Amino acid sequence: MRLLPGRRVRAMAVLALTGLVACAPAPVPPPVAEPEPAPQAVPPPAAPKPSAASAEARARYARVQSDLLAQGLLRTDGGGTDAPFTDRMLADNFIRIALYDEYAPSGGALVQQTTVSRLRRWEQPVRIGLTFGASVPADRRATDTARVASYLARLSRITGHPIRLSDANPNFLLYIVNEDERRALGPVVRAALPGLSPGEVAGITQMDPNTYCLVYALSGSDGATYTRAFAVIRSEHPDLMRLSCLHEELAQGLGLANDSPQARPSIFNDDEEFALLTPMDEYMLRMLYDPTLRPGMTEAEVRPIVYPLAARMLGGAS
Repeated sequence: MRLLPGRRVRAMAVLALTGLVACAPAPVPPPVAEPEPAPQAVPPPAAPKPSAASAEARARYARVQSDLLAQGLLRTDGGGTDAPFTDRMLADNFIRIALYDEYAPSGGALVQQTTVSRLRRWEQPVRIGLTFGASVPADRRATDTARVASYLARLSRITGHPIRLSDANPNFLLYIVNEDERRALGPVVRAALPGLSPGEVAGITQMDPNTYCLVYALSGSDGATYTRAFAVIRSEHPDLMRLSCLHEELAQGLGLANDSPQARPSIFNDDEEFALLTPMDEYMLRMLYDPTLRPGMTEAEVRPIVYPLAARMLGGAS
């Protein structure tokens, strides 16, 4: 198991017909059934009023987004000409992000500590089950659902791996919930990822305010092939932070587990410079699911493969 945290007129016509026959009584028309009244649309239940904690979180993250944007962060341009990278930089960053873990178990919980790992990824199709808390209004759900579906299609094209939204036996659960709903997720998390320690469950239910979103990924008996994942996005986030969390956690849940200050342009960097998946990130995802690599490989096994692989991808731009 790995913790991979990160930082929206009817119209009706009536025809009346009358018939008369000369010198004879007019036939009595059969009774006309009264039309059934049209059923009235039942409005969806109103979202529950947020608690003081949720309202405070919404205000907090609105300030955070405003401050980050004022500093020129949360960029959506993918890097442009001011953040060039070579094939060697790409391969180096892939090794740092795919072959190391950002968190390590300690005393039944997970603490931030970079540790050597092995290559991990999904081998079975990834089926994302998207669940919203009752606090998320219908229009916001529709926007988020469309964005997730579009992004998953993009991730599937990049990796060549089947990834899609599905309510049929999902193996990657994505929850978009507010403060109060997240605190009540304990039983859901334990059922989805059995074997988590109380401290690991508390990583979600008692998420630190400075953690914007997170994903847990569970590997199978080989310790390298993902079989289940559980991601949580705060519904209090303003639009761009919410989309940024979706981009990062879904991509990290595919196997790019670590963050690195050297990775630029990349969302796998805690500096918040980039909000959305960048061209470098796309290349790293392609590398992760390249058939020349396999789950469980060590850094020593990966190194001889990824440098020529990165050179082929970028046309030898060392």
